[in-house]
Amino acid sequence: MEFKERLFIILALLAIAGFSLFDLIEDLDEGVTIWHVAIEGSVFIISAIAVFILLMGTFKLKQQLANATQFSQSLREENQKYKQLSKKYVTGLAETIDEQLSNWQLTKAEKEVAFMLIKGLSLKEIAEFRGTTEKTARTQSTAIYAKAGVTSRSQLSAFFLEDLFLPG
Repeated sequence: MEFKERLFIILALLAIAGFSLFDLIEDLDEGVTIWHVAIEGSVFIISAIAVFILLMGTFKLKQQLANATQFSQSLREENQKYKQLSKKYVTGLAETIDEQLSNWQLTKAEKEVAFMLIKGLSLKEIAEFRGTTEKTARTQSTAIYAKAGVTSRSQLSAFFLEDLFLPG
């Protein structure tokens, strides 16, 4: 339930409680029957309790929202710290991969395709990104595999990444 809806319901229930209380006071001065007073008193009490419950729920939701916002901010800060910390390692890995691709004597275009293969892009995605055909991307990937002495994308990726995931 949105805040505006809660506010509307609270105001409506306050109005009901106010009118019921006013009518109850008037009826007591006029000496109406006890069952009539009991019914109007019940309406007043029920609407007052409902207002209290809605207000408590609203305050609770506001607190939960504040906590969630604070938690979200702390996650963003933690993520930013991780990115800064890992940047030097990622940069180092990229430089190491680039150096190895140069050792295999890959062309500039083949290096670009090799990085995309390692990242896991499909041949179609590589072709779209580079503005070539899928056949060109396939031909370049085959040339990369041959120069690297591997037979597939997974072997190419494993050449660079398998040591990063050592057990224990």
